[in-house]
Amino acid sequence: MDNIALIDSFSEFKDFKHIDRVTLMAILEDVFRNALKKRFGSDDNFDIIINPDKGDMEIWRNRIVVADGEVEDENSEISLKEAQKIEPDFEVGEEVSEEVKLFQLGRRAILALRQNLITKIQEHDSTNLYKQFKDMVNEVYAAEVSHVRPKAVILIDDNNKEIILPKDKQIPSDYFKKGETVKGIIESVELKGNKPQIIMSRTSELFLEKLFEQEIPEIADGIITIHKVVRIPGEKAKVAVDSYNENIDAVGACVGVKGSRIHGIVRELGNENIDVVSYTNNVELYIQRALSPAKINNVSINEQTKRANVLLDVSEVSKAIGKGGQNIKLASLLTGYEIDVIREGTQILEEDDVELREFSDEIDAWVIDEFVKIGLDTAKSVLKHSVEELVRRTDLEEETVEDVLNILNAEFED
Repeated sequence: MDNIALIDSFSEFKDFKHIDRVTLMAILEDVFRNALKKRFGSDDNFDIIINPDKGDMEIWRNRIVVADGEVEDENSEISLKEAQKIEPDFEVGEEVSEEVKLFQLGRRAILALRQNLITKIQEHDSTNLYKQFKDMVNEVYAAEVSHVRPKAVILIDDNNKEIILPKDKQIPSDYFKKGETVKGIIESVELKGNKPQIIMSRTSELFLEKLFEQEIPEIADGIITIHKVVRIPGEKAKVAVDSYNENIDAVGACVGVKGSRIHGIVRELGNENIDVVSYTNNVELYIQRALSPAKINNVSINEQTKRANVLLDVSEVSKAIGKGGQNIKLASLLTGYEIDVIREGTQILEEDDVELREFSDEIDAWVIDEFVKIGLDTAKSVLKHSVEELVRRTDLEEETVEDVLNILNAEFED
């Protein structure tokens, strides 16, 4: 096999690895130099000439002519007798350049060259892939479903690159079919051995923020800014927005006429309920807006503990708490204050009473939420009711209610 034929056979990798011919030639030179080192002990006295336009290559070995019988290094020296076989007028001390044909390396060496080339191209491909997607971290990306597995969905993009969407990065309502296009945010790129692992997420707050940037021109243009995003993926989210232009209704611009602008985002997130809140530096007002749709009568702030007591009518308590406590949880995350709901007409806390959430070490949070939903947020407010009434007004089992009452009664013994 001559040099050109071998180069052409190696060049087939170019089509499969999306590697340009110039880069391929550079990798080829590196591969052949390694082969020359193994065959001759050194490649220092070899010239490798590659023509990327024609796709051919020449290898020349340069040796110094020495007197017959004085050759000490056959790789770098050649006897006068052997040199004159190449060119009769060579003399001692001159340099002889002789072309090395690839077949002279031997069949085994050529097979090793081919395998080494494959490895080098894979390394080059992996490095480029890592750099490409490292620059795309925190950006929205779309790819097609290739395989649906129990712990992850495997996606393939237009360039046949593999992207992983783990189960815990999927919205609970997500259901994917092979061939379907999936959109998410590139969350991380990690090297597993020499192979990059690209992780996509659909549960990230940043994914929702980027979707707003794509769908709302005023956000993309910087007229409206997103202050903060919090979400329970697939269930509910709150987005605080602001505008430096007093003539711009930030919330209205984001929602659009009859929800026209936000509808596409909601659909992309599996009908996730999105509240858009107008940000303000007025903490009390911000908390009131964050607890929408509940109507708040009064807000008292404790800056040291970062807690807020919110006073509202009994009829508004369930709205403030929300389904499964989602509304108040997101409002707390959005504002940075732990929010406690107080029913209108009751004292914030009796002198010897204890807030129900103080028992979180003994009572599960979801159980406490059931009591808070009906306005019972302190120990004594719960103890004023019978087991039967508490079972009727909540979704709790009788045994669970009895356990809670026993824990609370123990607090006030003696």
